[in-house]
Amino acid sequence: MPPRRKVTTFNKARAIAWLQDGVSKREVSRRLGVSHSVVVRVHQKFQATNSDLERPRSGRPKKTTQREDRFIRRQALQQRGTTANIIRGQLRVATNTNVSTKTIRKRLHEVGLRSRRPAVRPRLTAAHRQARLAFCHNHARWTRQQWADVLFSDESGFNLHHHDGRACVGRRQSERYNNGLVQERVAFGGGSVMVWEAFSFRHRTPPHCWQPDGPALQR
Repeated sequence: MPPRRKVTTFNKARAIAWLQDGVSKREVSRRLGVSHSVVVRVHQKFQATNSDLERPRSGRPKKTTQREDRFIRRQALQQRGTTANIIRGQLRVATNTNVSTKTIRKRLHEVGLRSRRPAVRPRLTAAHRQARLAFCHNHARWTRQQWADVLFSDESGFNLHHHDGRACVGRRQSERYNNGLVQERVAFGGGSVMVWEAFSFRHRTPPHCWQPDGPALQR
């Protein structure tokens, strides 16, 4: 049986207004695009309660208490790399409460904690931080003309046949090996190319490409 279609509060008010104006229930159901029985229930409820608002419902009781919810949140914040399964075991040991990992994730989602891939940044030692801070202090008052004499450069590596990141495709369960949904790989990585380029305030260099283990490919 399909789920019962829920009538919005606005449409309930329209239905009550039409019924009070003498419009038949079948005509109201046609205008709203709902069944005749829905209009009958709305009208009966309005006659009994003089209101078209939904009564508050208790819903399914939570499997964890507020204290246990705080414990789950605290464990996730203290150990950011932990999993829902580990927190589930810690909760069972601490409070003798056994819930599913789905419940653990739901409690974390309620406070905005979701599993995400960490951001990537260069590893900086204490010496790196001191050097960067000293650079900022020494160049804080440089003029535009002084910065115009600086050459900035960078390099990037590119795989020739595939990328290093994780690729995702939308597919059905039976489409695992369909053409266009399979990521092809070349043995031993297929090789890569390094690209180097630099620029200043008024100029830029042409890109330089080379293979890490070979000669320059293009200038």
